Amino acid sequence: MHNYFNYFTEIEEEFQRRRGGILLLSTLDWALIETWKDAGIPLEAVLRGIDAAFDRYDQRPSKSKKVNSLAYCAQEVLVAAEDMKEAAVGTAPQSKREAGFDSNEIAQFLRRCAQALQAAKLPLRPGVAPETVAREIADTLQSIAGEISANSAPSRLEDLERHLSVVEEKLFAVLLAAVPDDEVVSVRAQADRELAPYRSKMTPGQVEQLQKQFLRKKLLEKYNLPRLSLFYM
Repeated sequence: MHNYFNYFTEIEEEFQRRRGGILLLSTLDWALIETWKDAGIPLEAVLRGIDAAFDRYDQRPSKSKKVNSLAYCAQEVLVAAEDMKEAAVGTAPQSKREAGFDSNEIAQFLRRCAQALQAAKLPLRPGVAPETVAREIADTLQSIAGEISANSAPSRLEDLERHLSVVEEKLFAVLLAAVPDDEVVSVRAQADRELAPYRSKMTPGQVEQLQKQFLRKKLLEKYNLPRLSLFYM
């Protein structure tokens, strides 16, 4: 079984292997992987979808253009996920494996995130104080890191991941409220441009979710804010 927390790495490596060359994934690509993860699409379904998309591409008589985005594989990933769901009907669900990290690694990661939050210079708007929220979250992360170090063992990783997801949502919400409107419009326009060639391969729901993830990733990167997820360890 694939390690649950290798989701991003496995997908990146499979895409690069099938493409036949190293290509750094774009913001759009990383956002797409996050939409798959958040939708609960199994890693195996994503890998199958990538293979199916490239198998179809390899059968084309003309290959003048290389595949330059994971979005090319989006439709096949959805098909693979549906096929796996149908095949799994009546079978017992498999649990995700909580392996790959030790308590020291997790505690160090949380402390790095806390330090980044404390150092961040965030925009201000009347009635909105992202830096206050960032400091509060940093204190929470330091506390969790201390508990993990003291116990010499992490809590259930999925519970910790859910907690991190909640505080990241809180951080992003206050950041979005403080960021100038024209900045948000500019990022959304960039997302629309990058998505344009692949819209036909995605459902409206996928497109909307991908736009949200793209905006989140761009804004967090701009203000040097860490991603609060064990996937980014």
